[in-house]
Amino acid sequence: MIYFAMSKGRLVEKSAALLKKCGVDVSVLLEDTRKLVLESPDKKFGFFLVKPADVPVYVESGVADLGIAGKDTLLEEDRDLYELLDLGIGKCRLCLAGPPERRSALTGPHLRVATKYVNTARRVFAERGEDVELIKLNGSVELAPVTGLSDVIFDVVETGSTLKANGLVVLEEVISGVSARLVANKVSLKLKSADILPLVEKLKEVIA
Repeated sequence: MIYFAMSKGRLVEKSAALLKKCGVDVSVLLEDTRKLVLESPDKKFGFFLVKPADVPVYVESGVADLGIAGKDTLLEEDRDLYELLDLGIGKCRLCLAGPPERRSALTGPHLRVATKYVNTARRVFAERGEDVELIKLNGSVELAPVTGLSDVIFDVVETGSTLKANGLVVLEEVISGVSARLVANKVSLKLKSADILPLVEKLKEVIA
């Protein structure tokens, strides 16, 4: 059996649609259930439904053979995995955003940046030679500049509607092309290559 780690939410439906086109029975993923461990009726595939940030953890450990996670999550977690394929779903950007008046004031040692992506932000600003104060938040990052907790935020932006609703704008697109990726455990890729590689080839055809 091939085990997938997948993030709960909208990405599951999009991932299931791709896998279905590859001949994978994903009917269990579309059921209304609170179960976190699911198996396909033909017993060929198992699915672990976890939080996005946990997908790389399950795959690196070998509990899951394959995983589907956003590139933003993979950059933040920086786990020892094989990134096999850009699935082209869940597309977004990692951006600096804040009030419009911050457009001309994005540098300086006193810039306060709120983000869920502390590790990624630290690397980005280090590469730019900028010393900023990073504020770790776990959700509703847009609230930080509105309340004065931070000057700007570093976060994923899909449509920008949440930013607009809170009086914020994209100030700088830092990392583009953020989308869901298929990742594999390194040992699983060797031991289960006869099952995994044909699936990867089918996914390539579907995406193309």
